[in-house]
Amino acid sequence: MKIVEIAKENFQRLRQPLDVQDVRKRIRFVFLMFGVYVIAAHVPLPGLDKEQMERFFQGGGGLLEFLNLFAGGSLKRLSVLALGIMPYINASIIFQLLAIAIPSIEKLQEDSDGRRKIATYTRYLTVGLALLQAAGMTTYFKQVGVFQAGPGMQLFVIMSMAAGTAFLFWLGEQITANGIGQGVSLIIFAGIMTGMPAQLMKTLQLLQGGEVSYLQVALLVVIFVLMVMGIVYVQQAARKIFVQGGSKVVGHRKYSSQSWWLPLKVNTAGVIPIIFAVSVALFPATIAQFMGNEAVVTFFGKFLGEDNIRSLIFWVLEFSRPGANHLASAFYFILVVVFTYFYTAVVFDVKKIAKNLRESGSVIPGIRSGEETERYLDRILTRITLAGAIFLGFVAIVQYYVGPITGVRTFTLVGGTSLLIVVGVALDTIERMEDRAEKFGYEGKRIVRDKRAAPGVSVEGEVARGPGRALRRASGE
Repeated sequence: MKIVEIAKENFQRLRQPLDVQDVRKRIRFVFLMFGVYVIAAHVPLPGLDKEQMERFFQGGGGLLEFLNLFAGGSLKRLSVLALGIMPYINASIIFQLLAIAIPSIEKLQEDSDGRRKIATYTRYLTVGLALLQAAGMTTYFKQVGVFQAGPGMQLFVIMSMAAGTAFLFWLGEQITANGIGQGVSLIIFAGIMTGMPAQLMKTLQLLQGGEVSYLQVALLVVIFVLMVMGIVYVQQAARKIFVQGGSKVVGHRKYSSQSWWLPLKVNTAGVIPIIFAVSVALFPATIAQFMGNEAVVTFFGKFLGEDNIRSLIFWVLEFSRPGANHLASAFYFILVVVFTYFYTAVVFDVKKIAKNLRESGSVIPGIRSGEETERYLDRILTRITLAGAIFLGFVAIVQYYVGPITGVRTFTLVGGTSLLIVVGVALDTIERMEDRAEKFGYEGKRIVRDKRAAPGVSVEGEVARGPGRALRRASGE
């Protein structure tokens, strides 16, 4: 009965924001943009062989499988949106990393005019990356027999693919401005969810045909539900540090600022470490597939022997493709853990937080301001990030083992980047719906969170709140 009551309470919490007209209007706009996205995702590119592309993906697409995920299946369909939104995300991450190394870029992030300039530079870099990626992809497609056309048609396809990416980030900006949620994240969310009906239909067909049992499907459902619950729990988990507000003297009176809590998220980095890790893990396999071309094998075979080259290619494919074997999965898991610590250090600058606390006069009880506060925050963040990193590593590799365990290989949304994004974006969108409804007079219970911050301390600017926030940061907003 308690579970039913909790479910009713949560359903009521989700339903109440829909009573606000502004929220309903914005949700309608989001679904309208989803419709535009789906239509554009089925506009084909000329000169490409779809049947050959299907055979290529059946043999393992390597890094292209990962790119196809973020393109919502458009790469496999060879549509104008084949590149997806990844060039935009990559450009945004590049500027984030440059801000660490180049003080002038970091200074631009401190005011609204500077952030607008960075957003403009990000768009230019996105188009450049899209053109480079499209050129490399079409050249590779020529080698594997997917693309058969002359230089003029290839140039047209490259420009069309880059234009598709530009259209997507424009569409994302429209959703952010006129809808609910962060546009880029919602586009990726829509791309992943558009593949779910086909997966469900294939699973039902296997069940009706007797190829899988009801027990196997039930086990798959249980694993899926447990994974969603685990992701929600970890993404919402935080270590809250009590901060005593500073005080100031005005005349003969002393005024103290409000005390608050500084939340350190268990998973500060969000989904970005998995994106980094899977790109690094699959890159050698993609290069090996490229070397698998007979002309390349013959060329290098003159120096090392064709048999040795083929053995090397096979070894790289087996080692660097996550899920191919336990060793490859372990390597992938370690990469996720390492990149989690790396990206956490990028998005949560403990030195800057400690400096802002000191300048605002706020202190952590029992901890001196300055370097001691910095070391204290760094120590706590390092410890809780270990739990977040192990969790992300588990989520990243579980998708490769659910199929063999359950015997159901037609439903892939049980782990990995896709499920993390879907759950994270859903949580973030619900949160924004409540914020919007509250702004227009809705008074209701909030999702558990604490936004209080001392003057001069930008908590939300330093703490990533799950995959939705991580993707939002990666998109430069």
